[in-house]
Formats: sequence, C-alpha cells, structure tokens
Amino acid sequence: MKRFAVGLLFVAGTMLGCARNYYNIPAESFAEKVKVLGVAPIFMDADSDIIYPQKDLLIPLITEFNRKYEPLLVSKLKSNGSFYAVTPLAGDSKQLFNSLVSRREKRDDASIEYNKYFWKNDEITAYIKNNRLDALMVVVVSGLTKTTKLYSSNLLTSLETNFNFLTMTAQIIGPDGTVLWEYPNFRGHLLTYYPLVNLQYPDFSESEANLSKSTEVRFKSLDGIRRTLEQKKSDWLLRETSEPEVYGRLFDEIASLITHDGERQPKGTAVLQPAGSTEKSVPDGPASTTAPAAETPAQVPAPKKDVAPAEVPASAPDEIAPANESTR
Repeated sequence: MKRFAVGLLFVAGTMLGCARNYYNIPAESFAEKVKVLGVAPIFMDADSDIIYPQKDLLIPLITEFNRKYEPLLVSKLKSNGSFYAVTPLAGDSKQLFNSLVSRREKRDDASIEYNKYFWKNDEITAYIKNNRLDALMVVVVSGLTKTTKLYSSNLLTSLETNFNFLTMTAQIIGPDGTVLWEYPNFRGHLLTYYPLVNLQYPDFSESEANLSKSTEVRFKSLDGIRRTLEQKKSDWLLRETSEPEVYGRLFDEIASLITHDGERQPKGTAVLQPAGSTEKSVPDGPASTTAPAAETPAQVPAPKKDVAPAEVPASAPDEIAPANESTR
C-alpha cells in the first residue's frame, strides 16, 4: 500500500512539474537564444474550417479585432520580463500570412482538437534576418469544427454535437525555422483550451417553447459576435475595465506560458503570476522612492511568538477540458 501511494505521488509530481513546459527546447536554451522577439501581425486563416454563412463579412470583422488588440499582446509579452525587447512588426497580415505559411494540419491531442501550422523555412529565415530578430512569434486565428457539449445559461440543459468555432494558436519560431515554443502544446501537459469565440449555439429557448425533444443549432449574428469580442473584463469588484475579456484571457495564458523560472529573470523585471492570481509581482531592483517613517529611539521590536506553520494545500493539476463553458 505504501509503495502504491508513493507511486501515485511520483506520477502526480511529474505531471505537475511539466504542466507549464511549452518549450520544444530546454527553457534555459530558449532564454539564451531568444532575447529580441518580433511579433507578427495576428493572422486570420480565411481558408480554414469556417462554415459561417456570412463568412465574407466575418473575416474582415475578426481581422479588425486582431489589429485592434495586437498592442495588448505585445504589452503583456513585454511585462512578463522574459525578453530584453519585444518588437511589434508592421505589414499587411493577409499578405504576410500567405507568404510565410506552408500548410495547416488539424490535430487531436489529449482529446483536444486544434489547428497546427507549418511555415516556409527560407521565408521565415529571411523575415527574421531582415527585421534583426532572434525569433518570431506568429499568432493565427482559424476556424475549427469539433464535437463538444454546450450548456444553457442555467446549466440545466446541454447539447453535444458538432459546433463551429474560431480558435487561436501561437508559435515562436527560430531563425532556422525551428518551432521553439508553441501554444497549445499537449505533450504530457494538462490544460484547458478555450476558443476565441463560438460561431454557433444551441437554441434551447426555441425547443423549450415548442416542447420539442430536439434542439436546433443556430449561427450567432455578426452583431452578437462583435459584442462578445468587445465585452470588457471585470475586476474583483465587478467593475468594468478597459481590457477585452476574450482576447485578454487568451493573451494572459500565452504570455504566462513563456515566463521563465523566477531565478533566471533579469534584474529589474517582474515575474508574471499565473492568470487569475491575486498575488502582485514585486520587481527586483532599487527600493521605493517613498521614504519610510522615521523610527524613534523608544521603539523596541516586540518579541516574536512561535507560530505553527500553516498547512499548504496540495495543488491539483488542471483538468483537460475542451471549450464547453457556455454558449458564448
């Protein structure tokens, strides 16, 4: 029994230890190789699996949002302290995507489906060299149809069938065309992979109103998709912030998965906490410029009391969960 328990602890520790490793090379080598990162304009793969009836209007709408929120991604990459410089690159995203992409491949890893992209080595090498970069980040929004379960707003009813989504993937590519880092990366990892937006939803209200046993799957309106992508994130006091909810959540996850171990952080940079953490990062470097209150000679520090250390709950691995949180 004891050996069985030890074995379980070993397996759990191994899984947790690699749950944040999204590198295809050792993280130490990545930190040495990639000091100047270029971020290409966010790509929209118009030829991917998008079955939306108004596709000709959807593509420019998503391209508009990609362009609008590109600075937010660059800002988050700069703030995590993993690079000496993060450079946003100009240019037409459609033209650049067509010149760099080689092919797309639909993957199913750990029961989670996504689109993986492959690139033209010579074109990538020339692009990185011409922009004087150590590596290039490419982010692609693409369409994907997959079987999943979506719930009603009250979570009492659900429908499992094929739905069409827009998803986001990201890669960091070296000057020789090698993929150094990628999101998602499911090799031995446990995580949740959320879509950018659901293009379809189950019409539970219609089936309930007509006492029907079947539920129709409908496409969202363009205005509904726009409002979803414009929705702002709320803070802990439920106050609306200026950051978009959907793009912000994906950018937070991407940026957090490139953060190196705190011991290898350059001086003067902040270590990014995992998304959702309430703990604030404290940068290394000079102390605050605010002068501390002067101490009087009469002040004597109180004797320390022995306090039993608090029990720290064991962290549990993230669950593998396809995008099924709601009909959003």
